Amino acid sequence: VQLQASGGGLVQAGGSLRLSCAASGRTFSSYTMAWFRQAPDKERDFVAAIIWSGGTYYTDSVKGRFTISRDNGKKTVYLQMNSLKPEDTAVYYCAAQWLGYSIATMSAYSNWGQGTQVTVSS
Repeated sequence: VQLQASGGGLVQAGGSLRLSCAASGRTFSSYTMAWFRQAPDKERDFVAAIIWSGGTYYTDSVKGRFTISRDNGKKTVYLQMNSLKPEDTAVYYCAAQWLGYSIATMSAYSNWGQGTQVTVSS
């Protein structure tokens, strides 16, 4: 599956953005999808995942502010980000894992999108 992320931009603290990740291929519904992010000079970290069979997971710092969802008919996963903070500034990457449950392990994801920049100003 090939992934194309979009929706990043510049927003003030407290604002909202919705990221989208469009996938190609016929078996999108069998992929666990996730968002990771990488801030300047930092490692890439897990943000959120939605399991192919159901269930969503979030890193603690975004719980209650971010929502991951998917539309299997449109082969797209979304990340709705509300109450954004300057520390959310990063390049956001979507990733796909075939029938996977290793939600926060980068090496478990075989397919990655190109990344979209999110910048939150204070």
